[in-house]
Amino acid sequence: MAPASKIAPISSAPTATPNPAQPVADVNGWKLVRTIKLARPGAASLDRRGNFYVADEQDNIHQYGPDGQTLNTYSPPQPGHTAQIEAWNSAKILLFYDDRQEIVLLDRFLISIAKVRLTDFVDGSIRVATLAPDDRLWLFNESDLTLRQFDPGPQRLTLSTPLDLIIGRSKPDFRFLRQYQNNLYLVDRTSGIFVFDNLGNYRKKLPFTGLNNVGFKEDELYYLVGNQLHFFHLYAFNERDVPLPAAAVEVRQVLLGEQYAYVITPAGVLVYQLTKS
Repeated sequence: MAPASKIAPISSAPTATPNPAQPVADVNGWKLVRTIKLARPGAASLDRRGNFYVADEQDNIHQYGPDGQTLNTYSPPQPGHTAQIEAWNSAKILLFYDDRQEIVLLDRFLISIAKVRLTDFVDGSIRVATLAPDDRLWLFNESDLTLRQFDPGPQRLTLSTPLDLIIGRSKPDFRFLRQYQNNLYLVDRTSGIFVFDNLGNYRKKLPFTGLNNVGFKEDELYYLVGNQLHFFHLYAFNERDVPLPAAAVEVRQVLLGEQYAYVITPAGVLVYQLTKS
């Protein structure tokens, strides 16, 4: 677990600088439109409107418009490590604090609307968590290797899928959880991506290893590998590669919206305008 963080002082606010003049595509076809200076950014997510969310090194959550313009900031009332942000729901944004085993739900203006202390309902340690389209929570308990669904309304566990027989004797390293198009994707850095249906039933495993997270755009799953983005079609099973921006170095993660891409580096976020192929 990462150590607890401190709330950021006002002077540490990130700056978003628009790219001067008309953006020009580099040799790989990427057009830089804005640079967001943010030291050591952490977890990040996109919502359906194209807004971008990212945690800074002190675990404040920053919300930007699709082209990288600053919108809102959420500063947590107490220290904690933001292990995951899930904003695709749009109406609610999930923040998962793995060190204090807590989930905070924000509205689209980054105002806190609910809090779930997971230790009140689950024995063991939750490694990854995400928000389902029906506002229920998916949780993976690494203590007993069980995928669980939690309904925050009546505050009870509703579904449970043991994974011990599926995992076998391997030593998993689960990093990320996301529901997309009626399937749930659990990323194990060691062995691949476990795929479940929307009721938590195991379906298959995709043999993509060494990953910390994945993204989705239309009918494709994508992830960072070397200096490229690798795409995998969820239904046709075709694969393709797209080279990263020529000027981007030490890329940690890439998120793709409808019109813009967000390239995360240790120094901040580079916002690129996408061109239709």
